[in-house]
Amino acid sequence: MPYAKPNPVVVAPDALAQLAAYCHEHGHTHLLIVADANTDRALGRKLEATLLAAGLDVRKVILHGEEIIADAARVYQVMLALDGTPRALVAAGSGTITDITRFVSHRARLPFLSAPSAPSVDGFASVGAPMLIDGVKISLPTHAPAAIFADLDVNAAAPRAMIAAGFADILGKFTSVADFRLGHLLRDERYDETIAQRTYDVARVCQVNAEAIGQATPASIALLMDALVESGLCILDFGDSASASGAEHHLSHFWEML
Repeated sequence: MPYAKPNPVVVAPDALAQLAAYCHEHGHTHLLIVADANTDRALGRKLEATLLAAGLDVRKVILHGEEIIADAARVYQVMLALDGTPRALVAAGSGTITDITRFVSHRARLPFLSAPSAPSVDGFASVGAPMLIDGVKISLPTHAPAAIFADLDVNAAAPRAMIAAGFADILGKFTSVADFRLGHLLRDERYDETIAQRTYDVARVCQVNAEAIGQATPASIALLMDALVESGLCILDFGDSASASGAEHHLSHFWEML
């Protein structure tokens, strides 16, 4: 079944100002920003200042550690930062921060907004939260963000390794779409050619623009972020991640467990 999709999706230099306006329009006057030390420097402080200047009640929790993992300890840390006031949770980060925030907001029945700090994954629009539970990587059902606001300047300035990760995630759609089609042909698994083509198209666009993405020009980073979000929207429209997550994801999850 298809899921509710984030609306709007903003990739622009003034995305944070638009996030503040969105919060006012939708009654999200109390917010909790979730970040780690790196994403706080890159985005969290700017986001916090923007929201405070807009007259919103803002709290922030910063996850510290050499490596931030989406696990029970991090979930507990975010839960402790909730003060009893109903707050919309804002993920100021990339994949892991988004997954932790998504999981907590879903279980606490609180609104969830995404403010990506790097174009590194296609999971910003996802409903699944990959969590490490007792040493095993499990994707838990949650919800998509109500809206996505990606500051283009922040994302263009992201570490090149993070940009490369997002580009590689998109290139993986060539094989995931092939697996999607093979599953239908060989095992009669559910399939949608429109979803497959949409997913393939974003991979092709990024492949053609690989050199510009490698240079992290604002226009190319906007293209990459749009592609990552579109891949996630395909998952929501199809109601399953098969188009965007094939054998390559099984391998990556296995390596993360080692």
